[in-house]
Amino acid sequence: MTMNTVLYDATKYTLWGIFGTVWRMRVHGAQNVPKDGAVIIACNHVSNLDPPLLGTACPRRISYMAKEELFRIPVLGPAIRAVGAYPVDRKGSATSAIKRSVDVLSRGQVVGIFPEGGRNLTGTNEIRQGVALLASLGKAPVVPASIVGTGQARRLAQFHVLFGPPLRLPQNRKATREEMANFTDDIMRAIRQLPESLGR
Repeated sequence: MTMNTVLYDATKYTLWGIFGTVWRMRVHGAQNVPKDGAVIIACNHVSNLDPPLLGTACPRRISYMAKEELFRIPVLGPAIRAVGAYPVDRKGSATSAIKRSVDVLSRGQVVGIFPEGGRNLTGTNEIRQGVALLASLGKAPVVPASIVGTGQARRLAQFHVLFGPPLRLPQNRKATREEMANFTDDIMRAIRQLPESLGR
């Protein structure tokens, strides 16, 4: 067991206690996350709490793309790198981040991604097709996930993390541009429909 694994597990255990006690966190559909093999978790994003909350709720360890500015912050930078985050330049080329993500998937691990590109407080962010590209290059299923409640964290609203059934691109051939666009739409539709099971 590596030091990073120990740090990740210790952090997850601590956050589970905080989220479970303060915000009465509930996890739904965790069985939809495949127990092994490459997987992409695609989730909505309204709060800075979303990445640690998703990582805590997911039954498998998640590696995240994170904006490169975070890695320059003392203490925070080394900490998020230690638990599997890797930088992406949102203003420039994302080639290195994509390569890193494909490498993570090639080792049968889990990549977490927020298709909206950043916190989407108004629901009007442009949806990016990076998740479809990763699914194609990494030959990985995408598990849609939705977080409910973090937008009202200061009011101690209850947190819910929901995971839906995996979605897949065609596996026996290269996906067309149209299929990639439709796949992105399918993922976002699934993410937005998950809270309906809570009556919201």
